[in-house]
Amino acid sequence: MKKVKGKKVTIVGLARSGAGAANLLSLMGADVTVTDIKREDELKSYIQNINKKVKLVLGSHPEYLFKEADLVVVSPGVPLDISPLSLARSNGVPVIGELELAYRITVSGLNEEERIINCNKGFLAVTGTNGKSTTTSLLDFMMNKGGFKTLLGGNIGNALTEEILKSAGVRADKKTVDFVVVEVSSFQLEAIEKFKPVVASLLNITPDHLDRYHSMKDYIDAKAKIFMNQTEEDYLVLNYDDDETRKLYYSELKSIKPQVYFFSRKHDVKGMYIKDGYIYCNIPDITGEKNPSILINADDIRIKGVHNLENAMAASAMALLAGCPVNSIIDSLKEFEGLEHRLEFVREINGVSYINDSKGTNVAAVMKSLEGFESPVILIAGGRDKAGDFTALRELVKEKVKSLILIGEASVKIKKALGDLVNTYTASSLKDAIEIAQREAKKGDVVLLSPACASFDMFRDFEDRGRQFKDIVRRLK
Repeated sequence: MKKVKGKKVTIVGLARSGAGAANLLSLMGADVTVTDIKREDELKSYIQNINKKVKLVLGSHPEYLFKEADLVVVSPGVPLDISPLSLARSNGVPVIGELELAYRITVSGLNEEERIINCNKGFLAVTGTNGKSTTTSLLDFMMNKGGFKTLLGGNIGNALTEEILKSAGVRADKKTVDFVVVEVSSFQLEAIEKFKPVVASLLNITPDHLDRYHSMKDYIDAKAKIFMNQTEEDYLVLNYDDDETRKLYYSELKSIKPQVYFFSRKHDVKGMYIKDGYIYCNIPDITGEKNPSILINADDIRIKGVHNLENAMAASAMALLAGCPVNSIIDSLKEFEGLEHRLEFVREINGVSYINDSKGTNVAAVMKSLEGFESPVILIAGGRDKAGDFTALRELVKEKVKSLILIGEASVKIKKALGDLVNTYTASSLKDAIEIAQREAKKGDVVLLSPACASFDMFRDFEDRGRQFKDIVRRLK
């Protein structure tokens, strides 16, 4: 579809991505209908932000919306195998995701005269099970410091279509950016066709979202789509230390077309690596230096934790490959403060530190967080299980955790996996959990919210969970 104006577009799933896509396409002149299986009372917060020209069909998915559309746009939370989408495909209606839509609107596919944002140099895209948001934000920080104009969005918080709309302005004046910097999830990658980042990074792959995928292989295949359309002129940055990304590289070697660089905490690699407390840069094709050179002392990086060393290396490699000056990268590593809900220090009370790691929504994320603590940890975990293997935490819990406090639907499963190792409590609410933690904590301890689960059993999302944690902690005496 080369033109949007006058076309019938069905958007499946309201939420953030659906609302962003609906408002953007409506502004561009499309005839937009949003359909969601949820009822109006469940979607009030999104409905109030929808353009009045957009039609809403809630509580069901009528067949005509899928048979008569010119295009169907799917929100990331909607599985691609539901029957209405099969109906659309059988009637020859293209089905794409919100990420693909944003790519076509800014880079490829849409007629030049209809674009409201032009991206001159292409997309910089980050995926992986953990670390995506920090790496994406740090990369954007670096590119801005290096003098590039960027647009930041995707799975990081605001839908990319929403950010395009904000950037363009209400009159849809055409504007230009150098790069679109985007965090992409496996759900978003499932629905791409043309999406092709000029620099991509696959940070890690550990079990996650197995409540949606039929197998780990399906999850890995979805992540690997980030380099599906890349060519020899593009770049791919991979984690050499991660078993699955390394396996993926060697198993798919013949089909990987982009130039590949690595980052590693354990090995000297072509790319970025740590040795003797320093981060080394070994990208001779870009730097022109025959021998690896020191980029920065790891202690000078402002964001702390072993996982953030990996995030810093990935972002640095991507920025360098995208043309960012080295000095801007170094300055960014020294200045970037990190993100909310990612090992975020909240306050200290009587010598006890309270840390908000609400973004730790899977087992691997919690493992990385625990690795970074030397002080005894009182861990608050639990929520909605995503088919996680909590027994993988046993060694770290035995080594690092003083007390375990459980909340939410997964409490029983986590207690069965870990409850024999440390003092374990089940709390009726997050407030109850924090009060138990305060009673258990002694000077020098750390109270860490790192749930290893999704938030949807008790909270709107992980951000809501993290902010409630912070509000409760700030009221403690």
